[in-house]
Amino acid sequence: MGMDSGMRVGMEANMRVGTGWDLHRLEEGRSLVIGGVSIPSSKGSVAHSDGDVLIHAIIDAMLGAAGMDDIGTLFPDTDPSYCGADSSELLSKVVELVAACGFHVCNLDTTVVIQSPKLGPYKAAIRQRLASLLGVEPSCVGVKAKTAEGILGELGTGSAIMAQAVVLLGT
Repeated sequence: MGMDSGMRVGMEANMRVGTGWDLHRLEEGRSLVIGGVSIPSSKGSVAHSDGDVLIHAIIDAMLGAAGMDDIGTLFPDTDPSYCGADSSELLSKVVELVAACGFHVCNLDTTVVIQSPKLGPYKAAIRQRLASLLGVEPSCVGVKAKTAEGILGELGTGSAIMAQAVVLLGT
């Protein structure tokens, strides 16, 4: 059985897959930022930075795919310079680091789990913001929103938010 040209290209290209995951508690009176977009909510993420759980998961996915250390090593919560940091800026730094290793984002798929607020009205803005930060077309970014169906402990009670990300890097 011969190889078609698509298979040869795929074998010659250096492709890397990475996964990322993050979780934050939610508390009254804090800001909620997801994927670089401020979301109106009575609760927001508790974190050293701005608590953008989605961007944190994306950063870990990208760093993992590039064979680099994780977000906690690169941007430690023990470093006061990251207190309240804009996660969009941290992601921009990671895009530069990954590019310096010869990689670019081919596509990204994400899932956010939050009981409330509903993210449907914000998914397009999140997709656009992430695409802009990553330097890709919005069609290369997947953003899914799920609830915890009232179960799964703190996720189900609306006391936490979780995000997962899978990224494909290419040379």
